[in-house]
Amino acid sequence: MRKRARTGPRRLFGNSLRAKLTLVNVVLLALGITAATAVSIMGMKHYLLNSIDSELRSSRTAFRSMPITLDHLKKISSFRKSLIEVPPQDREAGRLPPSSSLFVAVDRYGSPVSFGYVGATRLQLQLAEAAGDAHRFATRSAPSDVRLAGDSYRAIGVRIADGTVLVIATSTEDVHASVRKALRLDLAFGVLLLALLAVLTMISASRRLRPLEDMVETASAIAEGDLKRRVPCSRTEVMETEQLRLALNSMLQQVEAAFATRERTAAQLRQFVADASHELRTPLSAIRGYLQLYDNGMLTTPEDRSRAWCRVNSETDRMNHLVEELLTLARLDQQPELRLRPVDLSRLVRDAADDLRAQDPGRPLTVRADGAILVRADEQGLRKVLANLLANVRAHTPAGTPVRLGLERRGGVVCLTVADEGPGLGEEDAARVFDRFFRAGRSAGSGLGMAIVHGVVAAHAGRVQVRTAPGKGLTVVVSLPRVPSAPAAPPDPQAPPRQPPPLEPAGRLTPGAKPAPPP
Repeated sequence: MRKRARTGPRRLFGNSLRAKLTLVNVVLLALGITAATAVSIMGMKHYLLNSIDSELRSSRTAFRSMPITLDHLKKISSFRKSLIEVPPQDREAGRLPPSSSLFVAVDRYGSPVSFGYVGATRLQLQLAEAAGDAHRFATRSAPSDVRLAGDSYRAIGVRIADGTVLVIATSTEDVHASVRKALRLDLAFGVLLLALLAVLTMISASRRLRPLEDMVETASAIAEGDLKRRVPCSRTEVMETEQLRLALNSMLQQVEAAFATRERTAAQLRQFVADASHELRTPLSAIRGYLQLYDNGMLTTPEDRSRAWCRVNSETDRMNHLVEELLTLARLDQQPELRLRPVDLSRLVRDAADDLRAQDPGRPLTVRADGAILVRADEQGLRKVLANLLANVRAHTPAGTPVRLGLERRGGVVCLTVADEGPGLGEEDAARVFDRFFRAGRSAGSGLGMAIVHGVVAAHAGRVQVRTAPGKGLTVVVSLPRVPSAPAAPPDPQAPPRQPPPLEPAGRLTPGAKPAPPP
């Protein structure tokens, strides 16, 4: 079932990393501002209330320390003066001027005491009523909260010298008003700060996420076929995104190289199939032609039939040799496990020189391969390398062209050199000398000999180099790792005779196989 597309804010912000980062930052800051505001407001309120409580305790301490009585309170001049200044209408209504603090005197019988001609006000009566048992109220050590005419007060009681109890109260409305004002200011500041943070976070996230957008654009371009596209370097480098950019570019480099290798391999495979088909078509066509001549009775004389069968056998041998070389290359492509053991390369070079003298007696040959030079290799594979190199010399140089075979140590490798003084190769032909089915000019052969040489040497972890120029001959240098020689020790007359080294597990290039015919 197809999912419904998201709509509304969830669609706008639910899938955007930029919006999610902004939302998370705003929520976290809102929680922080809320917590900070709550702590500051509570601390402010607690501080202001403690200040009022301290003033009330100071007043109670002052009354306790003085031998003051109710009569003394009535005779205080300042208090009487304040009574005289009370307007008549307020006297009749029993109201005093508004003040943040007030007190009421309660006699020993629990009744509020009047001062002169002004009776107790409503607030004083409410204060006396809120205190309840005034004498017990005076024994409390801490001030108490009371409500008078809808306002909040903090009240405390004190017993004076004649036993009268004074209940003193201070309004806390200013404290609550200050707290409300501070709360409004904090909320307004918090909202502005959240809005500013949201904008800054969105801008910062856009800059920080720009490398990711570049990666998306690069991936889209590569998906459309632009394999050379890379993620550009960002101005705002962040360690994580920079590491991701480098890793992605490295991966894209490998992808491009792998794609190029695949394309090159596919092209080589197509060319290989075409060349193999062409090479096999020629002997097959010749064989079929001779067989049709024989079937149609056109070979009437024994000489014609003998010549035809010789040609059929020749083309069959050619086709068999081509198939064997193709199989050899296929085995080399599969990275065969060679039958490795210490091999005296000097002996193989001398054997190859003897074979060349037998096959081409009139060709001058110089050999430099004195002493035993050991390499760890497959003997038959190296014999095939020498046979193909010398067959290449015979096929591509005129008769009588001198050939040099050399063998020497260079550091940790052994260098085998096969050089001739033939026509040589041009730069383009030299670059393709190891390609399969490549033949310079109109030379004979299958064009697989040098490819086999390269494959066998590569299987031995060696290298093949070609130095040539038109008219200056061709030099092939094969480099193979050599077996390090140990210092000679005096023989032990009681030691048993030394056994030959064991052979390693057999691979696909086995000893005893006949070397391939020359290409």
